[in-house]
Amino acid sequence: MKHLFSDVSAFRRDPLALFEERSSPEAAPLVQLNLGPSPVYLVTDAPLAKTVLRADEATIDKGRLVHKLRTVIGTSSITLSGAEHQRRRAIIHQHLARGIMNDFVPQITGLIRRQASLLICERSFDAHEVTAPLALRMIVALLFGHGALTECDESALMEAVHVAEEEMADSLFRILPRTPWRSFLKRRELRRSRAIMGAVVDRVRGRAKSGTLVQALQALDLSPDDMRDEILLLLLAGHHTTGNAAAWLLYYLATEPGVTERLAAEAEAITDYVGEIDPLRLPKAETSLRVAREVLRLYPPFYWFSREIRTPQEIAGLKLKPGTSLIISPWQLQRDARYWCDPAAFRLDRAYNTPAFMPFGLGPRACVGIGLGLLELQLLALELSASCSVEILSNVPADKPTPQITLLPPHIELRLRPRVPMRRQHVA
Repeated sequence: MKHLFSDVSAFRRDPLALFEERSSPEAAPLVQLNLGPSPVYLVTDAPLAKTVLRADEATIDKGRLVHKLRTVIGTSSITLSGAEHQRRRAIIHQHLARGIMNDFVPQITGLIRRQASLLICERSFDAHEVTAPLALRMIVALLFGHGALTECDESALMEAVHVAEEEMADSLFRILPRTPWRSFLKRRELRRSRAIMGAVVDRVRGRAKSGTLVQALQALDLSPDDMRDEILLLLLAGHHTTGNAAAWLLYYLATEPGVTERLAAEAEAITDYVGEIDPLRLPKAETSLRVAREVLRLYPPFYWFSREIRTPQEIAGLKLKPGTSLIISPWQLQRDARYWCDPAAFRLDRAYNTPAFMPFGLGPRACVGIGLGLLELQLLALELSASCSVEILSNVPADKPTPQITLLPPHIELRLRPRVPMRRQHVA
């Protein structure tokens, strides 16, 4: 029997299955989910989801579900709205756009090559155990400069993030409150994790080099706490966005016949005479871009977004009152047979100019690191394929990811082997 909390158990058990179940081809554009006393609707129609994500924040904005993230990332641009959100976003966007065209490519490829040289010596490795710290090193290098994060800082930050993410996922749509003692222990654990993350951020910030994103953020004249929160957000978002997707990218390099050969040929075509990828040729590297987009279609790092109605309005024939939450699931929309042919398959012949493709969100509150995330995945595909073969040692197909705040990949055991490089001998 349906009641105010009748979908909570299913959501906590397997939100991916719940979203898929409620979004059949016959489903209404808005499907009510019984997740508590406040109304919640799943947006199953892609054009409507696009409209919601691009709505003026005076009518539809971030709401209480997004604000729960403040327990970990505080008052940062992901939890802010209005002029302050736009001010911070503009600085970050400007720096990332400039770096993608000029400075980031050699920094990222250098980190990938060093990681690959170590992995070739290993008998096997778990994909996510490698890609998560690699993604963290990438974002740290772009934020603070190369070498700012020590191995000790890296381990502490990864563990603290894991604790915080588990707590955020567990707190969403909890039916029964914890016992006072259990609640006390969890709050203390979360405070400790946040303190560890903050201490690491402070240390790394002190090592920042000139010309980095942290230097650009100084222009915002933020308080020490707000600066820490903004840096922490960039670390967490950059780490998870690329780290999770990169594990799946390696999986498909190992399991899709012919893909690494195509990528190796593409890497050769855009490499200059000293063996470095030319950033100006990357936008025309169609195969690697398609590989990155297809991975993000199948496994979007953030599998649902939340928006909240701020003014009374009618959407899809329903009259919605302020406080109503709208959930949009890229996982559901990007695997919906109404918008994709053979949606569960990895294919490089797809068109992505569709409202059903939104791994980073859409509109004025989309992830500011869209370009950077695609660049990192593109370079990982090109660099590894140019120098290595990737072998799968675990189950095919792989198990489903674990939904927390992001989609955590399952165990994917791989092996790298060097191969004869395809790159031509260039003449200066």
